[in-house]
Amino acid sequence: MSQICWLGPQDSFPNPLLTPDPDPSVPGLIAVSERIYPAQLLQAYQLGIFPWYSDEQPVLWWSPDPRMVLKPNDFHCSNSLQKCIRHFYEDAQAELLVDADFGAVIRACATSARKDQDGTWITHEIMDAYTTIHEQGYAHSLALVEQGEITGGLYCVAIGGMVYGESMFSRKPNASKIALAALSAWCIENQVAMIDCQQETKHLRSMGARPLPRLEFLQQLQISLNQSNIVPSWKFNKQILTHWL
Repeated sequence: MSQICWLGPQDSFPNPLLTPDPDPSVPGLIAVSERIYPAQLLQAYQLGIFPWYSDEQPVLWWSPDPRMVLKPNDFHCSNSLQKCIRHFYEDAQAELLVDADFGAVIRACATSARKDQDGTWITHEIMDAYTTIHEQGYAHSLALVEQGEITGGLYCVAIGGMVYGESMFSRKPNASKIALAALSAWCIENQVAMIDCQQETKHLRSMGARPLPRLEFLQQLQISLNQSNIVPSWKFNKQILTHWL
């Protein structure tokens, strides 16, 4: 059994294809570090690795097997959700804002109460690192605004033809689902084959996400990252939701 490596600021991640699960007692844990550096964060995503830890822990880097993914065409738009989307779309005062206030969206994800979960993995260090890569053009936010207030949204990371979903929040029923519907429709329009959802939850499964063996995920990831024909624009609005209407 190899030892889980401790990363310094300039160190590279072990490749999950070559060194899966250094410690079988902690499946999916690839590496540990003291801090998150934006350049290291981007390298991690390109290898199919993501950070997930609590305030009292060091930074834990994961590549789970299986990996939860949502193929955009498999997004489950139920009749009730379709009605919510139509109501939002037809409301002249409702807006879908993309990259308008990344900080507000990630803070809302960090502070939203979640069932059976105390605290948050979105620490101040996480917020700082993702804000930096947002400024570099790699992280994006979607926010639903109704009557001047943000009611829901999500943030994600996008590199090449790959989108990595990070976190969602709702301050109104179905708001995060509408945001995910918008992201899925955008992915379909831009030939993005899958949205990485990282870990399995009942909520994600209900939206159409499915587990994928890690090897298959990592192989598809490299194909997506190498798609030079995809140069997506993140300038879109609620018109994208007509895909589901």
